[in-house]
Amino acid sequence: MLESIITTITSWLGEDIGAKLAYISNGKHLAWYASVRFTLIAALGSAVFAVFFGLIGAMLKQASFPPFRWIGNVYTTLARGIPDLLFILFFPLAFEQSVEYLMARSRCGAEVVAAATTWPPCPEAQWLLSTGDYLFMACLSLGIVYGAFAANVIHGAMQAVSRGQLEAAAAYGFSPRQVFWRFKVRQMWVYALPGLSNVWILLIKATSYLSLLQIADIVAWAGRLGGANYFPGMGLVHPDWRWRYYLVLFVFFILFTMVSEWLFEKLQKRASRGMSLAGVKSNG
Repeated sequence: MLESIITTITSWLGEDIGAKLAYISNGKHLAWYASVRFTLIAALGSAVFAVFFGLIGAMLKQASFPPFRWIGNVYTTLARGIPDLLFILFFPLAFEQSVEYLMARSRCGAEVVAAATTWPPCPEAQWLLSTGDYLFMACLSLGIVYGAFAANVIHGAMQAVSRGQLEAAAAYGFSPRQVFWRFKVRQMWVYALPGLSNVWILLIKATSYLSLLQIADIVAWAGRLGGANYFPGMGLVHPDWRWRYYLVLFVFFILFTMVSEWLFEKLQKRASRGMSLAGVKSNG
């Protein structure tokens, strides 16, 4: 099907256009286009974890029990202070080697582990991670880091909810848990969404680190395809074209950001339904 389309376009527009279309539609380029799924999965998966950790962090920061508040403040301070690049390298590697250490202790024996000169000390302790495993750990790592930013945003949004409305809900007989989930959490989204949209944009940019975890994402493929290409039978196919492929990634991330901003505007309008417009505008 694809070949017939290229043949038809070549007959219309000439051999040069046909050769370029054939080049950008070969197997390696199709793999590059397909690798966009890793970026999308990482962005969405990390966002889910970030919101989850953000809600937990925000609840801890305003807990009445002082140790819980201390844990929430420590989490948001430390996680925000650690560079996301460092964390996405540290967490998967530390987790992988910790699991291999436990496997080595149980399968190889303490004596073999103590005297080991290579790692893992025995083949039975080798833990081979798939692309899906690395992708999950990347999502979790980014979720922990950006969950700290989301926690501060959500905490501030919860503080912005009118205390009079919460007191009125309690006076009508709602339990503290119902007041929190049905009123405070429901209304805080309209204040949190502008800040969460910024966290989401930062998270999108952080997905470019996936290639550091042996994931063949769009950044990794751009480097492979754009590098100087030599063929034994043909010599130099093309020189270093990486800047062209990275330019395509620039456009991709810009479009991704524009679509995201449009979606957040729609979410903002939906979350604002039934609420005071003055309150929404002051935090928009």
